[in-house]
Amino acid sequence: MAKTATKTAGKSAAKAAAKPAAKAAAKPKAKAAARPAVKATAKAAPRVKAKPAKKPALKLSMLKPSVNNMTVRVFARAAGFDHAETDAWGHTRSPEFMARNPAHLTPMIEDKGLPRGVLWESCAIMQYLANKHGLEKFYPKAPAKRAMVDSAMFYLIGTLYPYVARATYPALGFPHYAGEVGHSDAHPDKKSEAQKAAMAAIAEPLEVFHSFFRDGKPFIGGKNPSIADIRLAATLEFLAVVDYALPKWAKDYVAAIEKKLGKAYSEPAGDVRGYIAHVKSQAKA
Repeated sequence: MAKTATKTAGKSAAKAAAKPAAKAAAKPKAKAAARPAVKATAKAAPRVKAKPAKKPALKLSMLKPSVNNMTVRVFARAAGFDHAETDAWGHTRSPEFMARNPAHLTPMIEDKGLPRGVLWESCAIMQYLANKHGLEKFYPKAPAKRAMVDSAMFYLIGTLYPYVARATYPALGFPHYAGEVGHSDAHPDKKSEAQKAAMAAIAEPLEVFHSFFRDGKPFIGGKNPSIADIRLAATLEFLAVVDYALPKWAKDYVAAIEKKLGKAYSEPAGDVRGYIAHVKSQAKA
């Protein structure tokens, strides 16, 4: 009897102890069941309106076969400008173009900071942009260093480039200004004489760039190409059309600038070289 009573009492105690535990275990389940079911589909994300594409701050009208235009195209790339190029071939005499640029010259930039909104002449364009954006790497602020860069550019456009133009324009099919012996109205013999004389004259100013402006430095600008270097290298590109024998230093110099500037130089140069190759192929045909 004692054993039976003990067993019965033990069972009752065990049941009593089990009830609170069962209730405690059941509570979380009840709460979980009470929670609202999560919707299977999430709300669609609000649509984000696409921002309109930012317009380039600088607009450049240019002619791809021209080394004057190549100069600014190289500089704009090397300087990292956000710019848009427009090929103005066949449009420089249009009323719209002439209204903005009565000189009908390229390269031409359009920039809000300019008094008349536009600017032409490659050297002036590079000087303006370098000054505006503080690009001392290409155009030093120190008066003496800047004077040398300016002198090299002005000597180029005043002395070297006229010889290069007289030597190459007849072969390129570019018109000269009225009064030039290379002008289309001039007698073929006069054109030929002027072309040969110009080619013979190129060597002297070219040597001045080597011995005076570079003076043992890699570039006129020192370790890095300046705007004068970009202008000179582009000018030398035209001489390929008449198979002018550049001295070794000049070949190495152009190659060094192209290596230093990479695609910024090679892409615009490719357009000039392509045009020259086309002209030469036509002459042989």
